[in-house]
This record gives sequence, C-alpha cells and structure tokens, in this order.
Amino acid sequence: MRFTVRVPATSANLGPGFDCFGLALDLCNEVTVDTTASRHISWEGEGADELPTDGSDLFHATMRRVAAGRTLPPFEMHGINRVPLARGLGSSSAAVVAGVSAALAVLGDTPSPQRVFTHAASIEGHPDNAAPACFGGFTIAMPGGAVRRIDVHPDLSPVLLVPDHVRLQTDRARRALSDSVSRADAVFNVAHAALSVEAFTRDPSLLGEAMRDRLHQDARLDLVPSVRAVFDSVVAARVPVCVSGAGPSLMAFEDHDHLVPDPGSGWHVLRPAVRSSGFEVDEG
Repeated sequence: MRFTVRVPATSANLGPGFDCFGLALDLCNEVTVDTTASRHISWEGEGADELPTDGSDLFHATMRRVAAGRTLPPFEMHGINRVPLARGLGSSSAAVVAGVSAALAVLGDTPSPQRVFTHAASIEGHPDNAAPACFGGFTIAMPGGAVRRIDVHPDLSPVLLVPDHVRLQTDRARRALSDSVSRADAVFNVAHAALSVEAFTRDPSLLGEAMRDRLHQDARLDLVPSVRAVFDSVVAARVPVCVSGAGPSLMAFEDHDHLVPDPGSGWHVLRPAVRSSGFEVDEG
C-alpha cells in the first residue's frame, strides 16, 4: 500500500474571528507512506534539519493515537514540508491532519473530512486550524464541534508575510492574552466578525474595516516588535492585514489599488491562492 497525503497551510483567527475563523491556502505539505517498503523516515523542505527521524514527530505520534491499540504495519515515510514551522500557518494542524488521514487509510478506514476533523480537533486542540485543513475554503469552527464551510469571493488575493528568523510558539502567544475582556471589546469583535463573513464571501472591499480586532492581536504583536513594525506599515499602505494564527506571520489582502509594501530583508512574501478543498489522499 502506497499513498500520499496533502494538507494545506491554514491561517486562523483572521482578525476578529478568534478561535473560530480559518482559511485554507494553496501551500501544501505532503507525506508519502509506503507499507511495502522497510521502515524509514525522511524529510525535505521546511524544518527538514530539525524534525526527528525516530518516529517521535507529531505525524507518527498522531498515527499511534488514532490506531488506539490497533497494530500499525511498518512503513516508509517521506515528508515534504512547504509550510514554515511555528509561524502561525498551521504546520502543527497539517501534521495532525496528515497523521489522522494516514492512520485511517492504513487501517482500512475511510478518511472522510468530518471523521478526520473530529480526530484532529481533539488531538491538536485548535479546531480553527483543523477545520480549513480538512474542509478547505473559509471555515467557521463552532465551540461545540460543528463546522460551517463557505466559498470565498473570487477576487480575494491573500499575501503571506513570513519572517525568516522569528518564531512564536502558540502556547506563548496564548499566555499573553488576558483572561477577561470588556463588554465593549466583546461587542466590537462580534460586530467585526459578522462583517468579516460578508467581506470574505461577498465584498472584499470591506476587509480593511472588518478584520479589526480587540481580543488578541495587540498582545501578540507586543511579543514581536519587528513584526508589529511591518504590520503598521501594511496598515499605513491601506492594505487589510491581520496576524496569521498566533503569529508571527501576517496575512494581508491586496487589490489593484493597494499593494503590500516591501517588508525588507528577513521576510519572505508568498501569494498562495485560497484552496477550495482540504486534505487529499492519493493512492499510488
């Protein structure tokens, strides 16, 4: 049995949609599993020189958890990583979704989007990233486990600004947040999250106003002053921008009249399309 799992990068929160909104991007990690070959683990691409090859990585740990006592056959695994690690682009969710999908396929179960999402959200703990990785497009992950997937407006033009040498672990970014918010800030985010749905799906010209946030972005930008400087320069250029996930990467949206300014050295700029589908499992 030989198959390849592809899982897209994701950007969560998207401004006011804290822990709820997610967007799938056409930038995919790939994991190829071959149960007819000898046990071997190899990586290439992002993080290839730091990921373990002894089976202790998140992909293999997820497979073992999904197997839940059932025996997984020995297999060869080769991973191609295109999603930068610890940059707020869903690299952990991609590994978990790939691990769930691979485990189900190896065990003879069907890796449907809903089934994979249920496992992945429980294991990874961030349904706002797991949802777009499983279903594609723009997703709203509800606290009770339900997911609503919506097609985005065809004119949406995402731009990722990824710092080369700045990382921010999700746990640290979450610890920076206040345990409580004012009623005014809560109402502000509810209103802007509602407007964001309209902006992403029907009228992208609303994104500049819609993606404003009072719950998490300022606290996270305070942890990475160099990222805040770039964030402020994008805002000054009148380009809609938000912190991608927990950061430090930024997600902006260009149009013909407003382009992302050059962030300078130490940054990598990517322009992936929105990916309409989530993970894929290809045999052969």
